[in-house]
Amino acid sequence: MTSLNVLIVDDEINIRKTLTVFLESRGHCVRAVSNSRDALAEAERIVFHLAFVDLRLGTESGLDVVQSLLNVCSSIKIVVITAYASIDTAVEAMKRGAADYISKPFTPDQLELVIRRLSEVCGMEQRIATLQEDLSRIHPEITFTSRYPSMQRVVELARQVASSEAVVLLRGPSGTGKTVLARTLHNWSSRADKPFGVISCPSLSHELLESELFGHSKGSFTGAVRDNQGRVFSCEGGTLFLDEIGDLPLSIQPKLLRFIQDREYERIGDHQTRKADVRIIVATNKELDKEVREGRFREDLFYRLNVIQIDLPPLSGRSDDVEQLAVSMLKFFAAQNHKNIEGFTNAALQALRTYPWPGNIRELRNIIERAVILSKTDSIGLELLPESIVTKIYPVSLGDPLTLDVIEEHHIRRILASTKSLQEAAELLGIDQATLWRKRKQYGI
Repeated sequence: MTSLNVLIVDDEINIRKTLTVFLESRGHCVRAVSNSRDALAEAERIVFHLAFVDLRLGTESGLDVVQSLLNVCSSIKIVVITAYASIDTAVEAMKRGAADYISKPFTPDQLELVIRRLSEVCGMEQRIATLQEDLSRIHPEITFTSRYPSMQRVVELARQVASSEAVVLLRGPSGTGKTVLARTLHNWSSRADKPFGVISCPSLSHELLESELFGHSKGSFTGAVRDNQGRVFSCEGGTLFLDEIGDLPLSIQPKLLRFIQDREYERIGDHQTRKADVRIIVATNKELDKEVREGRFREDLFYRLNVIQIDLPPLSGRSDDVEQLAVSMLKFFAAQNHKNIEGFTNAALQALRTYPWPGNIRELRNIIERAVILSKTDSIGLELLPESIVTKIYPVSLGDPLTLDVIEEHHIRRILASTKSLQEAAELLGIDQATLWRKRKQYGI
């Protein structure tokens, strides 16, 4: 049974002490209070998995506390405990959202049974949430086995640090598999059965990014029509991956630094300080030390993030890895598209091994998926690869059976490579710079 954060709400001090000793002896983290005000204050600060709530709290009703706790955290499992058990109160407790109901005096076996059952429910809900997130962005499994020392060092270091709580900084060109490695680190860690969340820093505006990270209260800004708990809250006990951390706005950086150091944060529009147990993994394709020197990234945050640094090498120069990844992706996309494709022709495989892959694993993935979708035979040949790859490997000559677009792209690439400026290249091509710019964008040059 995994460790749970448990809240006890009971006005009898002996009950609070007994439950606390019992739960802590089984490895759970416990907070015990005597009234609804303190219960809600604790629930605002800490993400609880389970709560034991007395039905009568002096002049207060425990049933009202059930509803209030669920308003703060909809995923909390609440067990109502009372010395005044009846069918009516049990039914009413369940109507209010309680997960279970036990009467005083209760035995250790009864508590053990309730906690074990609700712990399994919490774990199952977390696994379902993770599976739903995976299904929303289906991707082929990427293996990190490699015969190249640079990649072997990455895997060895990743395995070493996976079990620690240290912040990990993943560096490498776009498309090298930083997100996949972050998820692998999570799966290799003791947090594997807890949530794994991803935030892409460049994809959101400043305000939306802070809200996505820490959450917001209703009405805190235009468009905030309901409370948002934020990814830090939803990843309790698990891992949060911040992709392209170099694009994190300066105004949010001190808030992230504080969370990493103290595990404390506030939602937008809410001054209540909250705590969360979340491991942080970040990634960037920028030189963060350069960003620090130029004033775009805080130096203290950089040093706090740069505890463990893992550099992912580009795919260029790893032809054997290209072949291994291509075969794995082919199997995945063939199954996904219900096609029986046995492999690649020798010519296609040679083209894949020789191509420099400026887009790295992401580019390879897109090309294999495209080839599988277009394939009408049991193998992938050169004709199913983009012309840009084929012409890169097999130079174009006048009279070759190629389209004008392919010849034009190849000619522009050669002219750009042999000239010192866009103006010089445009003059040689007989076009203006604006047209050349559009052509470069069209061909991805």
